[in-house]
Amino acid sequence: MFKNKLFAIGGTLMLSVSFAAAQTATQTTTSTTVTKTVQNADGTYSVIQYPVGKEVMVDLTPGTTLNGAKGRARVMRTGDVTSVNLDLSGLPADASSYYVYAVDPAGKVTLLGPANISNGISQTTFTTPMDKFMLVLSPNEGLNAIDNDTMVTFRSSVPKGYAVVQNMATTPTDGMEKQAAGSQAVSSTYEVPLLGVPALEKGETEIRINFSGDLQGLKGKAYLNNSKQGVTKIKMRFDDMKMAPKDRRYVLWAVSPTKEYTKIGQVINTGTRQESEIRGETALKDFGLFVTVEEKDVPQPTSTIYSTFTLTR
Repeated sequence: MFKNKLFAIGGTLMLSVSFAAAQTATQTTTSTTVTKTVQNADGTYSVIQYPVGKEVMVDLTPGTTLNGAKGRARVMRTGDVTSVNLDLSGLPADASSYYVYAVDPAGKVTLLGPANISNGISQTTFTTPMDKFMLVLSPNEGLNAIDNDTMVTFRSSVPKGYAVVQNMATTPTDGMEKQAAGSQAVSSTYEVPLLGVPALEKGETEIRINFSGDLQGLKGKAYLNNSKQGVTKIKMRFDDMKMAPKDRRYVLWAVSPTKEYTKIGQVINTGTRQESEIRGETALKDFGLFVTVEEKDVPQPTSTIYSTFTLTR
């Protein structure tokens, strides 16, 4: 069994939940080793990669206490955005909402948002930049890990024809530690100051960022909206995009006090627009914000080019 910990942020993204390490079968062709991953027999690990331009129907397995409950998600990836359309029915009469989480191959938990319930039915749509994840629903808000003690109401199963993405934990091979297939290593340690979110006044707070090095000349501002529900909405604006390197992804990350990262969103600098904007939210109680410049889509920060935000008081 493995115990998922939120690696980043959040959000930072979840029946019987027992996350065992994915079983692997290895075949060798000439000098290349190919690792294939299969779902555990009990179905406890169901991260898959969603293709672009194809709607995927995902059955949601209810917990043992939800007799008669049904769940399904229609997942569609378009460009850099994945939409998740939930359809739940047969829920308990006293249920008001379940919180929907996406769990990536590293076990990082990202809150997509609440699925509000009325008369035992819930139909809710979420969006996320993630393309590899499983869905977990829980009555508990603010989860940063999924383990045997987590209260879970639904968990996604693996659609027919799709392979489980291997857990990103490292396993020893030939006396060396090798990273599992499909994982993305963090290339450096990011020292990012926390913003002191609990001390902020309710409503909108402006924070600024100063870019340096290869990003000299790029300007940015972010706005935090600290709600009473414990969710912080984040909006970031980039100005003078033409001053920054083209064909790069500018990714906004939140980092928790325990150095766990959550991808808030990203923009791609095509070199033709002057301004751009990222919007997202996190359930983290406190966090820092920073930007990396990535060559491709990544689930965790890898770039050594980054800048941090500071509060304007």
